[in-house]
Order: sequence, then structure tokens, then C-alpha cells
Amino acid sequence: MTRLLFWIALFILAWWLWRKATRPARPATKATGDERATPMVRCTQCGVHVPQGDALQDEQNWYCSRAHLEQDRSTRGR
Repeated sequence: MTRLLFWIALFILAWWLWRKATRPARPATKATGDERATPMVRCTQCGVHVPQGDALQDEQNWYCSRAHLEQDRSTRGR
């Protein structure tokens, strides 16, 4: 019984090594321009974080929408 288990283990090991040697190497995954993290900014009015590319800026303040920009401007008395 021990011999049988030895031969089975040896066969599995040989098969695994053969498969590993014959498979093409996996290419390393690299981040492309689309997968990079975009900077996030916080809306001054509601506190929601939005990507900087989608946010609206007024001086040093960032807003998630035109409505919040207008609302903050009217609150500050501009």
C-alpha cells in the first residue's frame, strides 16, 4: 500500500512539474492609464468625495455639482 501511494505521489509531482514547465509564463500585470487611481476631492457643500476630473472648482473649494456650487456662493453672500 505504501508503494502505491509513493508511486501516485511521484506521478502527481512529475505531472505538476511537466505542466509548470510547458505552460507559457504569465505576463506581469501593469497598470495602464485607465487603471491608475484618480485624485479624489471632497465637496465643500455636502462632503461627498468625487473624482477631481468630475468636480467643479471655485477658488480653493471643490463641488460635486453646479447646484452645490451655486448654493455655497449664495450662502457666502457673493
